[in-house]
Amino acid sequence: MTTFSSDLTTAPRRAFRLLPRWQPWTLSVCLMAIAVAAPIVVVFSHLAKPNGELWHHLATTVLWDYIANSLLLMIGVGIGVVLIGVPAAWMVTLCRFPGRRLFEWSLLLPMAMPAYVVAYTYTGLLDFAGPVQSVLRNMIGDLVPLGWIPEIRNLPGSILILTLVFYPYVYLLARTAFLEQSSCVLEVSRTLGCTPWRSFYRVALPLARPAIVGGVALAMMEALNDFGTVQYFGVDTMATGIFRVWQGLGDADSAAQLAAILLVFVFLLLAIERWSRGRQSFAHTTTRYRPLPRYQLSGWRSAGALVGCSLPILLGFFVPAGMLLGWALNNTEYWMTWGFLGLIRNSFTMAGTAAVLAVLLAMVMAYALRLHASRLSNIAVRIASIGYAVPGTVLAIGVLLPFAALDHGINAWTKAQFGWMPGLILSGTLVAVTYAYLVRFLTGSFNIVETSLGKITRSMDFAARSLGRSPGGTLVQVHLPIMRGGLLTAVMLTFVEILKELSATLVLRPFDFDTLATKTYDLASDERLAEASGPSLAIALVGILPVILLSRAIAKSRPGEGEAEGEAGDHTDAYLPSLADPHLTAPAIAEK
Repeated sequence: MTTFSSDLTTAPRRAFRLLPRWQPWTLSVCLMAIAVAAPIVVVFSHLAKPNGELWHHLATTVLWDYIANSLLLMIGVGIGVVLIGVPAAWMVTLCRFPGRRLFEWSLLLPMAMPAYVVAYTYTGLLDFAGPVQSVLRNMIGDLVPLGWIPEIRNLPGSILILTLVFYPYVYLLARTAFLEQSSCVLEVSRTLGCTPWRSFYRVALPLARPAIVGGVALAMMEALNDFGTVQYFGVDTMATGIFRVWQGLGDADSAAQLAAILLVFVFLLLAIERWSRGRQSFAHTTTRYRPLPRYQLSGWRSAGALVGCSLPILLGFFVPAGMLLGWALNNTEYWMTWGFLGLIRNSFTMAGTAAVLAVLLAMVMAYALRLHASRLSNIAVRIASIGYAVPGTVLAIGVLLPFAALDHGINAWTKAQFGWMPGLILSGTLVAVTYAYLVRFLTGSFNIVETSLGKITRSMDFAARSLGRSPGGTLVQVHLPIMRGGLLTAVMLTFVEILKELSATLVLRPFDFDTLATKTYDLASDERLAEASGPSLAIALVGILPVILLSRAIAKSRPGEGEAEGEAGDHTDAYLPSLADPHLTAPAIAEK
């Protein structure tokens, strides 16, 4: 047995220090890292291309507006998600008030709504012909002054919409961090004379700071990535600028250079999030958990908690969902058609195919780390996990440019050799769209798969290998059946995220090919909001699935806090990636 252990562990590690061993699994991970990094390298490579005239035009007209609006949007959303997510997480975790258990999961509901869908519904709700102004005019006639209802199609409106949609990122990670804290620490703070709110401010909040900063950075990156909301509201940001230069001016090089600037914003966020952690580490010295002390709220405090938790859910989910449902029921002729079924078929086929491929690739990455946890494979996995931070518009540019060059090269060669051209076989087909989806959403799948695989004891690997199974045979015959719940969860959550993706799909989709997301955008851009209600509502309904899974997983993140919910919930909290370390699950983020 000693010889067997030495052969499996000591010898490979010693050999790796001298010369990298290119096992098939490690080579696969390295190829995935190259594939993920390729679009980013392509974008940055265009910085060296001179394009002085157009850059002079952008610098003297709209470039600084792009940068300023992007910064203001990012900062505004960051402040907003903290103001909503952190107090809500504290109240539902460590306070008692009516409806607390209901709010635990319902505060995640706005995650089901794409930001651009919420933007469309609030425009229809608050415009001159919308129900709000119509009811006011019917009630008090002409006494309603023109412009009394604030205009929402501007930068503050964009910040409000994105805050309502993205605060669950902070709520989820902050609540997980609060659940992971020691009840002894909180009780000691009370014995030292701290009130519940002072205990929150002086003890619980500093301990949860790494998780909160991670959630805020993730929300700010999503705000930078947003295209549908800011474009519809007429706010010039880097994302809309890239699309405008690409589609309007037809200048691929300048679009790539703008995309590189946006990537710099994203990488700065990553660096700030990493720096904010420093070398701090918070860990439990025992595996025993006691129930957290919960403070009973009464009177105006209880009413304040009730209102504070209800408003984000009402404004972020129920108002938009109610508007969509009303439009859909009053305009059934727009979505009860064969064309609408075609949209569902296109969307589900693309999202399903990409989700399955993403989980398969994630399985290869996680298993390669399990077999050969070398420095090379760890670096490759880190590179392959950065796609989630890349905005969809930037990713689309980085994918389309090399694919278009390959298509032109293939067509030139076939014409010279055979006298015919196959056309756009990469950039003009679903290949480009699927590739972009895999680069962007591989991280979420990997986090869930690695968490699920990590719960399988290594003694099963040794036993299978001693019985003559190859590494691949061990994976197929031993690990995959045990991981079935986690794999299905990864497929489902990746499927929903892909279904909501707009910017990359809008740029890379083949001609005359629509999905639920792109059709919603096209109809809303033409101010046909009632017609857009059908596909919008379909996206929102499917988006509720991860909310259910996340609510189950977060309730179980502290032993003894929730009842056993089933295998799938054990892995769902790993879907939100840590910005500094993509291998950490949400509970690990709270403890790091």
